[in-house]
Amino acid sequence: MLALALLFAFLALFHADYATRAYAREAPATPQGQQDATAAELVQEIISDASDNEGLHSRYQRLVTNPISPPDTRSPRATLESFLVIMQAANKLWLGVRDEFFANDNFFMTEEEKDQLVLVQSLLGKAAQTFDLSDVPAASRERFSIETVLQLQEIFDRIYLPPLEDIPGLPAGSNARADALGGPLPDKWIIPGTSLTIERVQDGPYSGQYLFTAATVDEIPDDYEALQSLPIIADRGEDLYQYYIYTPGNLVAPQWYQFILDGPGWLQNTFGGQAYWQWLALALTVVVLMLAIALYSRWNNRRPVPLDPAARQSRRLTPPLLVILAANLFHYLCEEQINITGDLLQIVTTIVSAIIWTTSAWLTYQVLQTLYMWTIRNPTVNNASLDASLVRTGFRVASFLVAIVVLGYGATRIGIPIYGVVAGLGVGGLAIALAAQPTLENFISGLILYADRIVRVGDFFQFSDTAGTVEEIGIRSTRIRALDRTLIIVANAELVKHKITNYSQRDVFLFRHKVGVRYETDSEALHKVRDSIHAALEAHESVLESPLRVRLVEYGDFAILFDIYANIAATDMNAFLEVQEQLLIAIREAVEDNGASFAFPSSTVYLSRDQLPEQKTVDIVENESDEERSKSAPAEKAYPVDET
Repeated sequence: MLALALLFAFLALFHADYATRAYAREAPATPQGQQDATAAELVQEIISDASDNEGLHSRYQRLVTNPISPPDTRSPRATLESFLVIMQAANKLWLGVRDEFFANDNFFMTEEEKDQLVLVQSLLGKAAQTFDLSDVPAASRERFSIETVLQLQEIFDRIYLPPLEDIPGLPAGSNARADALGGPLPDKWIIPGTSLTIERVQDGPYSGQYLFTAATVDEIPDDYEALQSLPIIADRGEDLYQYYIYTPGNLVAPQWYQFILDGPGWLQNTFGGQAYWQWLALALTVVVLMLAIALYSRWNNRRPVPLDPAARQSRRLTPPLLVILAANLFHYLCEEQINITGDLLQIVTTIVSAIIWTTSAWLTYQVLQTLYMWTIRNPTVNNASLDASLVRTGFRVASFLVAIVVLGYGATRIGIPIYGVVAGLGVGGLAIALAAQPTLENFISGLILYADRIVRVGDFFQFSDTAGTVEEIGIRSTRIRALDRTLIIVANAELVKHKITNYSQRDVFLFRHKVGVRYETDSEALHKVRDSIHAALEAHESVLESPLRVRLVEYGDFAILFDIYANIAATDMNAFLEVQEQLLIAIREAVEDNGASFAFPSSTVYLSRDQLPEQKTVDIVENESDEERSKSAPAEKAYPVDET
């Protein structure tokens, strides 16, 4: 058993030594061979070489003290030197702040310590500028870049790097863009014994710069997993990446982390790249947020609904605002307090970003709809007018388009190539156009209704066998309130194809009636009735001067008929009916004041009875409408009788 244990130990040591040599430029290189060196030794050499050059030394100083000073990426050597120098300064400052914070035993950091951590974060972000992060979603790029920077630093701490003279290019901060031997720079350079590649970017905003390739950035986590069990050969003996991902807070663990350290030991165990206490904290955070959302939804459903449409619309802004606030709070707790890292952080960040941007599009739509509701409250805008309908449709279309733009921008932030998707729609554009043809036809027909002013909101019109009042002209359909108060929804494309009779767009209303007076009315009374009706029409302010006529036109079956023809100026049907009512009453007064009366249908019944042979008579019986009396008398000729 002892021999077997020694054998396993020997194999483990051999495997570790073999893995370390695999990342060296040549097999078994050591620092004593004066070929390869550790990352810490290279940094010391870089600083030592710069101490003799005042200009180069000042550039290195700006590189680590000026937060906005970018790294030098004009050659592979400059890129690697910039990364090593920046990380050496960041690690030194980071550990100094951490040790000072725990030494003072303060529960909260001082402002000076916070400022130093901001500088550390800036340095880590600056080191990430030596990476090609074009394949990383923008939403998770910042946190992912910090983790990758720390992983690459840990890789460099476990392998030997080639001498500076063997790396193409001049030192970082040099003004020339050429090799140390004066030759041209290669397009890419691979760190010997590794797959870590520094390559010149050919296009885009970083064109001409030498960056760690996107493929290298993608492989760094796997390389770190392969090397993390090996001993650190640099001067620093602590894995800062492990400290970063398994402790809460931002860079420096808060004081409450001591309660977790004092708790059960299994809380420090790891699974899926996270400690057990991180998984528990994440689950607890999700439960609390879901419970808060459920309680709010229950409370909101019990609230009374405002009667004012604008107030109801304003209330619709609250749910998306709360969702955005909850999503940001959840992301803050996961990233800044629980300190979720790795692939889980990218998943959480992607989901949270998708929720935030989708809700932002929803909020944008509701905000524009709220502006519309407050716009139509303006007393100068009539809700039943075409302007209000145009404003309604315009705001809806604008709200939808702006929401789509916000959603598309959010998609690009989480890594969805929305512009490529839009470009790809050209391939299936014909099929989509055919599928959406009815919708497009209705939309264009709606624009025709607006442009040609065929009908407007509030108009009473008739098409086919349907008549009603227009309540709303939408993007796809028109809503019509029929005479029996039923709601009829007609597609815009169908509406424009029919013959439309719009009664509301008449400039004048025709007033035409026939009035019948009794046959007993004498000629003088007929003249007076005609003139009185004409005068009554002329006296009314709503009756137009022309055309205006009152004429006796017919001897009807039971009445003498007058034809009354005039045009009435009225704004709508209700106004016309009011004027018509006044004129009809005036006509009745004109008939009655002149000794005439209205005729109505009556009939004459002829009765016969037996007589002597030498004398035959015919009785005439007149049936009158009131049937209160009857008479009969012999007559030689029958004629119509019109009397009451």
